[in-house]
Amino acid sequence: MDSAAMKADNQAMVAETRAGPADARQQVVDFLTGFSIETTPGSAAKISDYRDHLRPGTTINVTHLPGSDFAETIVTAKRLKAEGFAPVPHVAARSTPDRRTLEDWLKRLQDDVGVTHVLALGGGVSEPLGDFDSSMQLLETGLFDKYGLETIGVAGHPEGSPDIADPALAEALAWKNAFAERSDAAFYIATQFCFEAAPIIEWDRRIRAAGNRLPIHIGVPGLATIKTLLNHARACGVGPSMRFLTRQATKLAKLMTVNAPDRLVLDLARYRAEDPDCGIRQVHVYPLGGLRKSAAWVYGVLDGDFALDREGKGFKVLREIA
Repeated sequence: MDSAAMKADNQAMVAETRAGPADARQQVVDFLTGFSIETTPGSAAKISDYRDHLRPGTTINVTHLPGSDFAETIVTAKRLKAEGFAPVPHVAARSTPDRRTLEDWLKRLQDDVGVTHVLALGGGVSEPLGDFDSSMQLLETGLFDKYGLETIGVAGHPEGSPDIADPALAEALAWKNAFAERSDAAFYIATQFCFEAAPIIEWDRRIRAAGNRLPIHIGVPGLATIKTLLNHARACGVGPSMRFLTRQATKLAKLMTVNAPDRLVLDLARYRAEDPDCGIRQVHVYPLGGLRKSAAWVYGVLDGDFALDREGKGFKVLREIA
C-alpha cells in the first residue's frame, strides 16, 4: 500500500473507531505496558545503537543459541546495560557443559555486567552437550542464589512441547512452583509465542487449577511476514495456532504483507481485564521480522496511536512503520 492510500485508510479508521470503546483501548495499552523483547548476539552486531529503536529501561532478553559461545551473550548483555537497558541473558541447560562452566558464566554476568535477572531454559539442543538436561538441574545447583539472581524466568508451554510429554510438563511446572517457594529469587513463566488466544487462556486456567502460582510472561509474535512466522513456528513446534495460521496463510497473504498480532493482543488484554485470577502479567515480544518494526508497532500502541477495527476484533497502528 502506498503512503497516500495508507493515509486515507488511516483517516477513515480514525474517524470511525479511534474514539471507540475506551475500555478496550485502555485494556490493550495496559496489556502491552512494561513489555519485554529479545535479541540475539548476531542481531546485535547489526544494530548500531538499541536506543534508536527502544526506550530506556526496556527489558531485553539475550539468547544463547545452540552452538554459540556464551561469551557473546555476556558481551551483548554488557552492551545493553551500558546503553540503558535491562538485559536478561538466557542460560540454556543443554548447552551448558558442566557445573564449573555454569558457575563461571553466572560469576561473569554478576561481575562484568551486574545482571540480576536471567531466563533458565532447557535449550533447543536434542542431545545435551554436557551434564545438564533441564533447567531444573541448573536450578538445583544452588548457583543462581549464590550469585545473587533476584529474578528468574522458567519455560512454560501453552501448546505443549514437541520434546516433552504433557504429564512431564505438568510435573516440571509443579516442581518449579515448589522450587520458587524455597528460593530467594522471584520466579515467573516465560512462553513461546502463539497466534491464537484460546489455547493460551485454556492453558492458564488449567495450570492455575493444578496449582500454578507463578506469573506468566506471554510470548507474542512481533511484525513479520506470514512466511517468517510459519517457518519459526514449525521450528519451535508451536501447535494448534500454527496449524490455524497454515490453513489461513493463503487468505492472509492476500490481505497483508506483514502480520500484526493485534487480535491476539486484544483478546488476551480483554481476558486479563475481565478475569481477576488471570495469570498473565506481562508480554514478551518475539521480533521475528526485525526489532525495529516490532518495537515501532508496540510503541504505536503505547502512545495511543491505534484504532480498533469496525468489528472490535482487532486494531491497527496508525503510524507508518517502514
